[in-house]
Order: sequence, then structure tokens, then C-alpha cells
Amino acid sequence: MKKKVSVLSLLLVLMVSIMPGLTTMAQADEPQQKEFRVAMEAGYAPFNWTQNTDKHGAVPIQGDKSYAGGYDVQIAKKIAEKLGRKLVIVKTEWDGLPPALESGKADAIIAGMSPTAERREQMDFSDAYYESNLVMVTRADTKYAKAASLKDFKGAKVTAQLSTFHYSVIDQIPSVKKQEAMDNFPAMRVALESGTIDAYVSERPEGVTAESVNSKLKMVQFRDGAGFQTSPDDTAVAIGMRKGDPDLAAVNDILAGIPQKERDQIMDEATMNQPAAEEKGKQENSFVRILRQNGKMFLRGTGVTMFLAITGTVVGSIIGILVGVYRTIPVSENKIKMVFQKLFGWILNAYVEVFRGTPMIVQAAMFYYGTALLFGFDLNRTAAALFIVSINTGAYMSEIVRGGIFAVDTGQFEAAEALGMTHSQTMRKVVIPQVLRNILPAAGNEFVINIKDTSVLSIISVTELFFQGKSAAGTNYMFFQTYTIICVIYFILTFTITRILRYVEKRLDGPADYVPVTEEE
Repeated sequence: MKKKVSVLSLLLVLMVSIMPGLTTMAQADEPQQKEFRVAMEAGYAPFNWTQNTDKHGAVPIQGDKSYAGGYDVQIAKKIAEKLGRKLVIVKTEWDGLPPALESGKADAIIAGMSPTAERREQMDFSDAYYESNLVMVTRADTKYAKAASLKDFKGAKVTAQLSTFHYSVIDQIPSVKKQEAMDNFPAMRVALESGTIDAYVSERPEGVTAESVNSKLKMVQFRDGAGFQTSPDDTAVAIGMRKGDPDLAAVNDILAGIPQKERDQIMDEATMNQPAAEEKGKQENSFVRILRQNGKMFLRGTGVTMFLAITGTVVGSIIGILVGVYRTIPVSENKIKMVFQKLFGWILNAYVEVFRGTPMIVQAAMFYYGTALLFGFDLNRTAAALFIVSINTGAYMSEIVRGGIFAVDTGQFEAAEALGMTHSQTMRKVVIPQVLRNILPAAGNEFVINIKDTSVLSIISVTELFFQGKSAAGTNYMFFQTYTIICVIYFILTFTITRILRYVEKRLDGPADYVPVTEEE
């Protein structure tokens, strides 16, 4: 009976975790104003950034209590208004933008993206909504700050953002020491300030912003004919849409109705209104400023991280116990039962090997975007993240449980069998209680790992702690301070959990010395 209750409980938990996603899919068919879902990083100022209020026309971010502002947001607002649709901002990692579009999670990408030939193979692009020139960003205290041509960067360590044409033009620099591409601009700015690189390739709006809010950085513009050789598609910034999207023509008509003067004005306002520029000149400790600006974001991110880690570990442990116990059941003598038992055991072995042998970030991307591509399910991202953490944890916990069962002395199995106990009774009353105590340290370690590993779930736009920290760093340009705060929060979480688990272990062990009760007593 207890085993049946456990199985039913597990199924109930999984159904509850998936239900929000199914609800989202069902609600999409309701007669409501059609949405125009725009994907962007919300961390690439002045094109887009994250803030706490709707100041300067910022728009709420889907699934979060933050707002997105910037040039891209204002362009998106004009398009959505003309289309008669409700604008929804889908905050997504740069690498997650194409999958979000292809899977239907977003209707358009408005994120400072250039319509390169490689990207045109995956999606259609609108006409350009901004023209940008390439620049280099370096430290103001180096010889490269006075550069006027590509030749002046000879021998320099240079990088650019991953999956952008910026990275390919580095090869035009003579004798350059090309570094590995980086995932985002906050990472490149940290590397630049720390001296890991000498410069990175950027666009003029980002370079102007970096130079204006951080006196240690310098934007380098090249004289005519001495800079990067690019094509019009490279310097243009356009809107990415799905292949054959019927709204593409309407979007182009809307863009054609926005004169260049108005576009320049929008960019100037975005550069001036971004949070980092507004805070410039204020005499305030940088850590205090970051916490004042982003404290609520960090708290929300911490809450999401702990929710995923706790729930995922509990559900994963239940899965691990069920799988681990099943894999220790003796082979049935009945041939039919034996076949089904081995078949199901093979499936469980495949599950364990696959989820232990592949990264969680890949599992999350495949599950979240794959279900949309293959089945049309618009899963809730938090539910999808919870499912991934749970089944990933279950794969690891099943091996831990199996090892814990084999660690129990075989004499106890023999004694239970001599008393007439079935395998199920032996497991419930003799083995599992010991296994739970023995695997507690390993389960606690898995909990701590889950707290940290939730950071990879930003690939499916889950606004956990690290994603919120990266967004804040991309907005305030104080990278070392922001990541220091995030690091401290992670340490407090893991240290506290570790201490609690050790206390629980001691309580389960009981007192160190047991005093036997004598007959006189």
C-alpha cells in the first residue's frame, strides 16, 4: 500500500508541475487580444535592458516583475500598436533567441541582431530598423586607447560575442591574438577590466554607453578606410521573424513609416535614459547602489532558485528511491513477468544513463523548445525547469539509492527472508530506513548542486538568481560588484543548507553514547 501511495504521489507531483504548461496552451485558444511576443536579452543597453519600474515607457517582462526598456522596446511598442496586438517581452539568453522564435515561444526577435547570411537560413528578417558601425572597446589606460586603425591592435587579445558576425571580423586585425568568443557583453566587459583581453568588438551605441558610464573603458572609432570591412547586412540591425511569417510585410510597412530623425531621437533618449547613465555622478557606494536598484530582482531570483532546488530535489529523490528499489528486485521466475521486468529495467537504465550523461542545459533546451516544435505545447518555463531538475536529480539519486541498498549487510536480507518477509516487506521495514539515513549526505550534496546548477536554466528564460544578476550587470556596468553580490548570496544559501543538513544527520544518529537499562532501573 505504501508503495502504491508513493507512486500516486509522484504522479500527482508531476501532473501539478506540468499543469501550468498545459494551462498556458489551453489559454492560448481563448478569445483575447492577440499577443506580439518579442524576444530579447534585456541586458544589452542601450538597445535593451532590465529595470524595476515602467519608467521611460518600459514594458513588463513575461513571467517576471521587472520591466524591459531601451531602443528595441520602443520600436517593438510602435510595431505592436500598429498591428493591433499586445506587446509581450520574452526575456531570453542570446543563444536562446533563435530557438525561442523557431519553437513559437516568440513572434519576433528585436535584440540588436544583424541579418547575416547564416541567420537568414534560419529565419526571415525585416528591413533594417537601425544602422550601426563597428567599434572597439578597450581600457582607457592602455596603448590601444589611442588606436586609429586596425593595425594599431596588432598582437592584441581580442574577442567578441558568441554567434555574432563581430567575432568573424576579428580576423581582419593583423597578427591578432583571437580569444574564445564570449556569451554576452557583461562577460566581455569583466574580462576587459580584469586584463584577460585587450579589447572586444562592439557597435557604436554599446561603445558610447560603455565609455560614458565607466571611465576605465574607452571606445575606439577608426578613421575612414582603416576600420573593419563589412557588408550592409552586417551593420544593419533588423527584426528576426519565422520563415514565411505573414506579418513580415506589415512590419516592414510600419518601419518605413518611422523616419530616420525619429529613430535617432529614440536612440538618443535610450542612451540618456538607461539606468547606468541616470546614476552617473551620484556619490554612493557601488554595492549599495546595486542593491538599491536590483535588490528586489535578486530576491525574486533567489526565491525561484530555492523553489526549483528544493522541489526538484524532493521530487527527484522520490524518483530515485522508486527507480533504485525497482532495480534491486529479484528476477521473477515467471517467464512473462521476467520479460516485462527486464524490458522496464532496460528503460530505467536508459533513463539513468541519458540524464546522467548529458548536461542539464541541453536537456532544458531540448525539452522546453522541443515540445513546442514537435507537439505545439507552450509549456510554462518554470514548470519545464522543475521537470528537468526533478528527472535529472532522479537519475543521480537512483544510483545513490542503489548503492545504499547494496551497502546494507546481506545478513539482514537473509534474516528477513528467514522470518518469512517478502522482498517488498524487507525493503520497507528493514532496508529503506537504513538507506535513507546512509544516503542523506549524498542527497544533501545533490541539493547544494541543484542550487548552483539552476543557473543553466537561463537558457529557457527562467529568471533565477544568476540570470537576474547577469541582467543587472548588463544594465549597471558594475560587473565585479554585481557578481560579488551574487556570489555571496549563493554562498549564504549553500552554507546554510549544509549546516541544516548536518544538524539533521546528527539528530538521526542519536546520542553518541547509549546507556543500557539495567534490571535495577
